[in-house]
Amino acid sequence: MTQIPPIKLQSILLVTGAPFELAPLEAALSASGFSLLAVSRADSALNAVRAGGVALVLLDGAQAGSSSFELCRHLISASPTPDLPIVMLTPWEEPDEQQRALSAGARACLRLPFSTGAVLEQVLALLPAPDAPADVSAGIEQLRQLRLADAASHQHAEALREGQNQLLEMVARGAPLKTTLDKLMLLIEAQSPGVLCSTLLLGQDGRTIRVGAGPSLPPAYLAAIDGLSIGAVTGSCGTAMYRKEAVIVADIMKDALWAPYAGIADQFGLRACWSVPILMDADTVLGSFAMYYREVRSPTTGDLRLIGVATHLAGIAIARTRHEEELKRHRKHLEELVAERTSELRRAKERVEMANDELATALENLSMTQDELVRRDKLAALGALVAGIAHELNTPIGNSLMAAGTMAERTQALRAAIAGGARRSELDAYLDEAAQADDIVVRNLTRAASLLHSFKAIAIDTDRSQRRRFVLDALVAELIPPLHAMVKRVRVSVAQDVAPDLVMDSYPAPLSQVLQALFDNSVVHGFEGRDSGQIRIGARMTDQGEIAISFADDGKGISAEDQEHVYDPFFTTRRGAGGSGLGLHVAHNIVAGVLGGRIKLASTPGLGATFTLLLPPVAPL
Repeated sequence: MTQIPPIKLQSILLVTGAPFELAPLEAALSASGFSLLAVSRADSALNAVRAGGVALVLLDGAQAGSSSFELCRHLISASPTPDLPIVMLTPWEEPDEQQRALSAGARACLRLPFSTGAVLEQVLALLPAPDAPADVSAGIEQLRQLRLADAASHQHAEALREGQNQLLEMVARGAPLKTTLDKLMLLIEAQSPGVLCSTLLLGQDGRTIRVGAGPSLPPAYLAAIDGLSIGAVTGSCGTAMYRKEAVIVADIMKDALWAPYAGIADQFGLRACWSVPILMDADTVLGSFAMYYREVRSPTTGDLRLIGVATHLAGIAIARTRHEEELKRHRKHLEELVAERTSELRRAKERVEMANDELATALENLSMTQDELVRRDKLAALGALVAGIAHELNTPIGNSLMAAGTMAERTQALRAAIAGGARRSELDAYLDEAAQADDIVVRNLTRAASLLHSFKAIAIDTDRSQRRRFVLDALVAELIPPLHAMVKRVRVSVAQDVAPDLVMDSYPAPLSQVLQALFDNSVVHGFEGRDSGQIRIGARMTDQGEIAISFADDGKGISAEDQEHVYDPFFTTRRGAGGSGLGLHVAHNIVAGVLGGRIKLASTPGLGATFTLLLPPVAPL
């Protein structure tokens, strides 16, 4: 059987399993001559009532049994005192719920969560205070005071909630940080009379204290602490930022942390300061929030709750401002980088007139390609292509310029040396450097010429492509020997499986170019690091009346990530190793723009890749 603690005469029994803050209720009842006993089980409640001394029961509806509240009747029956008053506590306000409680024997109903004033009002209404005079004037006055305190507490809580909402809205709108922090300080000061609040910011150097807000503190005091450095003995705020933990100083004049600054605080009548660091994360300090008082004082539970609210809101506002400032810095840096890069490209353009002529020709061809691609809705981003060309050409041209410029300086130096009687060793060194420079210039200009040739291949001129009828298997058979002849380092076997009756009225030269690009892709990428590989070229007529040409290899395959970009201009996995990233891009343009078809890719890493061309037997005009 559950043991019940001794019950004082005129005890109020609270039966609930929910967690409540009982200290205010216990204090209010004690002042009126009652004691409070709280239990969480029905059997404990029955034992307490049977033991006698329970003057009234506060019964949580969740503990009262089913919808008929049978525990209410059992408590009344178990009480040695007839007509035991029971007040039902329920979260619902429905009349049916209250009627069931009254029918079960309850004398009144209160809504959860209950307030101390409401409970005391019911107790005084149903029971006279044990030691009070008959007119219970003292109890009524206490009830009035409790109600006033509850009302004030409710008003403060409502004002705090409304203020928080307004502050969050200001942060979302991007209001100035000082305006936001000033409003926050005034909001917290309105919650606790006599408090003076401040928010200090930690500078970008991680050491310097800067004043963020302190609307009620003397300006001279704020000016005195602005610019100080945080440290182990730097008052409340500087120490809190240094330690990354709260610093509570109840008496500034007697605390060692304030020893260097006690005179400043005393000058302005400040005696207590509680400071909490504002953290973005465990290692990043944004600043500190502090509450000052003009008398010696330690924080209460309510004060700590306000500190938590203020620190949280200040952290949101400061972090938002820091992020915006960081974005501005990045944006400015990006603009500087763009300007610098533009200047470099402009200088390169001015110094390499011949290369510019070639580039202008390539751009003209690309412009014609753009009209065709846009018309067919296959490529709308020619700007990215032009930028890629500039990027690809910049490296070989820049290398050539650097080599030529270096040799120009060496030539000038050699002239001066010859005038002064140069030694043979100086001439030999010059010739060695000249040979190296020549090699660099030739290699890079050859690379540039190769790139320009690839760029020109992008602009497919259908007017120059001869259209005719041809048998597909004969075309493939004629193409295989020259493809074999192009490969030196890898033994490639090509199997042909093309239906013999497939006749096309199309452009055989562009189609051959597509197959050659797929062949090159297999050799360069699919068979990389191998000495042999197999390719199979097949073709058939589909049920939709299209000719499906499949090109499959047993190479290393293409990753799912790379498959999304294989047709993008300048995309290559062999950047810096001779790959221009234009082969499959050109093939895609030919299939879509000239042959009027589609190209599809299926690949599993390690198991090869298969490209399928879906072409109409008769190419569009």
